[in-house]
Amino acid sequence: MRSKETSEIVRRFNQAFLEHDPAIFEDLIAPDCVMETIQPAPDGTRYKGYDVNLTFWQTMAADRVNRFEVEDTFVMGDRANIRWRFHFGDGGSLRGVSLIRVRDGRIVEALAYAKTPGQSAPLPGRSRSEQADRSLEERRT
Repeated sequence: MRSKETSEIVRRFNQAFLEHDPAIFEDLIAPDCVMETIQPAPDGTRYKGYDVNLTFWQTMAADRVNRFEVEDTFVMGDRANIRWRFHFGDGGSLRGVSLIRVRDGRIVEALAYAKTPGQSAPLPGRSRSEQADRSLEERRT
């Protein structure tokens, strides 16, 4: 698939969220689409198939309390990276990326990753507990 075709699919995918228009997804999802959500860590939840992914994305797009903001999109061939910010109705937000793969004009894979609160990965040469102890010590000073 060419980048131009992938760009159009991804543009419509983003449009569904930005305009809260769930119907757009009906023509975008492949029958064998695989999607992984950002939660629960470490791997998210895996959904496979047209109906389950359609329902998931339509529910998110119809939500008018929370909203997506597309920060950047990069397309190369049949793949796209979407950097986004999800705004919660209470004013908070979270940033993430979705890695999309398109085949025959439909989304066949969507893997989402986000910067979420919680423990960070240990620095090189330190265990998670050593890093947590040091972080706590730094906050006290």
